[in-house]
Amino acid sequence: MFLTFEGIDGAGKSTQLALLAENLRAAGYRVTRTREPGGTALGERLRGLLLAPGAAPAPQAELAMMFAARAQHAAEVIRPALARGELVLCDRFTDASEAYQGVGRGLGPEAVAALHRVLLGDLWPDITVILDLDPAAARVRARGRGGADRIEAEGAEFLARVRQGYLRIAAREPERCIVIPAEPSAEAVHAAIAAAIRPRLSPPRPLS
Repeated sequence: MFLTFEGIDGAGKSTQLALLAENLRAAGYRVTRTREPGGTALGERLRGLLLAPGAAPAPQAELAMMFAARAQHAAEVIRPALARGELVLCDRFTDASEAYQGVGRGLGPEAVAALHRVLLGDLWPDITVILDLDPAAARVRARGRGGADRIEAEGAEFLARVRQGYLRIAAREPERCIVIPAEPSAEAVHAAIAAAIRPRLSPPRPLS
């Protein structure tokens, strides 16, 4: 299965993905943990270009670079891991492009969907966890980590649009998307995620 974690910067995606990966490995699942943009040598180079403070790609270029990294990631990491029968846990996927570039940048969900069809075909998450957090709280968390990247440094209005983009996705696809409030402690959020996801998983396959 393919599981993705989404939410605005500061919502705790990376922390929760790591906690769930540890939980699932302890239960006997084979897990590949990865992230976007990134996950491959090419993707990490594109990530550096996309997120560097002071970089200013046009919104269309930003979207194209995100999908270039994603296409390589799918070919090199995601599809092979799924073919091996592993659970793939990914920090962001195409939903992020719809929320950030489609809604936040105003390019429209249709442009994102068209690129996905051309470059990724039918590859889509089975389960998506959307960590929902008020943008003001998210910005406080992001500042607490220090060294905000270019997208994290966007204003509150931009993050509010992105949040609404995520909530629209969740409303449109309630069977795939699980919205989890991100305000509680990391332990409480993890417990909520695990309780929502574990019943959806088949038993782990024996190691060969």
